[in-house]
Amino acid sequence: MAPLPDPDLLRPESALPGRRLSELAEQAVRCTPACCGASTTVTDGGDEHPAAVTHPDLAGLVSVQLRSGEGPIPAAEERGTPVDSDDLLRDERWPEYRAMALDSGVRSSVTLPFQRAGLTVTLSLFSFRPGALDDAPHGPAQALGDLATASFVRDRHYRAALSELDQMGTALRTRPVVDQACGIVMHVLDCQADAAFTVLRRISQTTNRKLADVAAALVETKGRGLERELVSLAR
Repeated sequence: MAPLPDPDLLRPESALPGRRLSELAEQAVRCTPACCGASTTVTDGGDEHPAAVTHPDLAGLVSVQLRSGEGPIPAAEERGTPVDSDDLLRDERWPEYRAMALDSGVRSSVTLPFQRAGLTVTLSLFSFRPGALDDAPHGPAQALGDLATASFVRDRHYRAALSELDQMGTALRTRPVVDQACGIVMHVLDCQADAAFTVLRRISQTTNRKLADVAAALVETKGRGLERELVSLAR
């Protein structure tokens, strides 16, 4: 029977990519017969490409693919389907990856991609024997990859929600001072609230300062000495 997934895979607090990727790789090795090691990566299409390996010798196999853009990992990310090499001794694709794999004693590999909500997680399994990983795409490793990917997506949404709440809290805390500053601008310029807010926003943009800081400074001075500047920005 395959081992149960580590409960940490289900916890938002274990959201650090390195830790989660390492857990996925280690569990995949334990539940895949004839597997001598594994690597994992995650990307959202940006510049960052966190990765983890179960053995230091496999780090080079990952880095050469990410650097050159050639190998099972880039191919699986592009196609969205498993990419395998039944026997690297006879497989002439990806020469640089192949040479490094054979030098490490790796004869076969399979890379499983998991794509969801803009994220792509890859799980690569390696074996010292040719043809030893044919069943991997249908085994426990597939289920582990699905679970880990769902957890990555959930954690991403969780952090986004926290960030939004923090922004909302900041907005609520600064709203009174912004309203006061708008009132001062309305008095100085004899304008409506929308026009006053536009002036504050222009000051924020032109001085590269936060809107709340601009408003606080204006409230502190009560607009004294800023009449000409306010008038010029209102035009």
